Amino acid sequence: MIRFTRLMLAAAGLCVTAAGWCDTPAWITASNAQAAGLLEVMVKYAPESAASIGVEGHDGEVLDLKPDNVRRQEADLDAVAAQLSAALKSETDPRVKQDLEILLKSARDQRTTLELNDRLMLPYFDLPRTLYVGFERLLDKRVAKQRYPAALVRLKRYTGAQAGFEPITMLARARVEQRLHDPALTAPWSVEVEQELKNQEQYLSGIRDLLQKSRLHGWQKDFATLHAQLDAYGKWVRATVLPHARTTNLLPPEIYADNLNQFGVSMDPHELMDRALFTYAQTRDEMAALAAVIARQHGWKAADYRDVIRELKKQRIPNERLIEVYRERLAGIEAIVRREQLISLPERAAVIRLASAAETAAVPAPHMSVPRLIGNTGEPGEFVLPTSNPNAESSVEMDDFNYDAITWTLTAHEARPGHELQFAAMLEHGVSTARAVFAFNSANVEGWALYAEAFMKPYLSPEAQLGVLEMRLMRAARAFLDPMLNLGMIKPEQVKRILMQEVVLSEPLAKEEVDRYTFTAPGQATSYFFGYSKLEALRARADLALGAKFAPQSYHDFIIAQGLLPPDLLERAVMDGYVKSQLQVLGNR
Repeated sequence: MIRFTRLMLAAAGLCVTAAGWCDTPAWITASNAQAAGLLEVMVKYAPESAASIGVEGHDGEVLDLKPDNVRRQEADLDAVAAQLSAALKSETDPRVKQDLEILLKSARDQRTTLELNDRLMLPYFDLPRTLYVGFERLLDKRVAKQRYPAALVRLKRYTGAQAGFEPITMLARARVEQRLHDPALTAPWSVEVEQELKNQEQYLSGIRDLLQKSRLHGWQKDFATLHAQLDAYGKWVRATVLPHARTTNLLPPEIYADNLNQFGVSMDPHELMDRALFTYAQTRDEMAALAAVIARQHGWKAADYRDVIRELKKQRIPNERLIEVYRERLAGIEAIVRREQLISLPERAAVIRLASAAETAAVPAPHMSVPRLIGNTGEPGEFVLPTSNPNAESSVEMDDFNYDAITWTLTAHEARPGHELQFAAMLEHGVSTARAVFAFNSANVEGWALYAEAFMKPYLSPEAQLGVLEMRLMRAARAFLDPMLNLGMIKPEQVKRILMQEVVLSEPLAKEEVDRYTFTAPGQATSYFFGYSKLEALRARADLALGAKFAPQSYHDFIIAQGLLPPDLLERAVMDGYVKSQLQVLGNR
């Protein structure tokens, strides 16, 4: 979630390029004014995440776990939704109307999620991870150092050392105990609770490391108090919550359906599974044909795609050379993009780095650390690469991202022309708060990154193309395995076996995938395939409409300039805006 106050609205519409600041278009200013109320609700209930999007003035505030927090937030969202609904009726600018639709949907979706979780789920908080992530974002090197001292204020408030504040651990316990014996509520999964307890010390070490590196003074005593409080909280979770934990991964059906909606997936799960299974079989056939060619070129006897991938994985890149190699791949991809005129590249440089131990525990998969979306003055996104999974159930190496053939598609996905380019271009050209913040969901972000892999594929070597196809196979597998698992059609151990044997993932990565489907983000894994499918279909429609005059760079630049529009609004923008304008230009020549 992302929040800021009315005072920050002036900065929200600004953009920055190598040449300097850009003026804010009038429609963005109007749109941002409409976003103010919803942003204020967000800042009121979860201020820690403000650092992740550049909000200043709230860094020392802490998560609201006080009594009736859900009811209070529901009431605030209802009030904002009423204001947005009224504004939508009288707005005449089509772009502002589109943004109002985004804002109103976000307010209503948040309200629905709150109500469902309050009615169906036992409150449960992985506090060590939550607090670590908040400190990580505040003490990020991309954040201005004059904001760092707020971490000391936040630390005192978490521990209850500041007047007027109770320890966050006691507030969390109170919210759980208040409803612990309600038989209508679904408790967390026992596997989830055990794993989070195991990672607790890693997160505490991560907070300590962040405070030490920040060069702040006077945090040691309050951190020791927080450490002791979280230790006690962990023991309480083990003694009190774990005995109530459910023994199956299954969530209430309404919760899983709402998860899909929140991640931007509007398709019925059964239809999604059918389409994904078809794509999975089709991709596997394409991989089989390409693997046979690669095997012949290398003189390998085994030509099955699984065997060829295992051979390619033997070309291991040492961890100490990973960043060097990935930077080389980035340079190679940028050269292809320029040569083939695929998309305009941002002015700012892309950043690639290895994950810390605590980051790896929190997200044991490659990911984009998003730069602040408000007031950004050139801070880049960061492609973060882990080298292991501390939650793995074996000592086998996670060999999925450290071999040559896979480096091309992973760079295209996480860096350019994928995630990093999407955010960098958006920040350089400027978009509204609605499009940068409240349209942000997994389908329109991950869909673009997978689509970026696809349009880079024709220009890569056969080995790198097989890497693209393996990742596409994994995303198709996600789109039927995640629903099957959450609808009770398959067991976690069966999913893990399929991922290891058929998609050729290592055990550590297969474990991360199963965790994702079952408790870290049930439903999220489907968004890659769904968003990618929508973008491929939209490109086909635009291509057919424009024929031989279709220009990839012009088209992709238009897509990126829309911000993080969900698929339905993006389709409207492309067909009613881009295609019509291109046909007019072509007709006038």
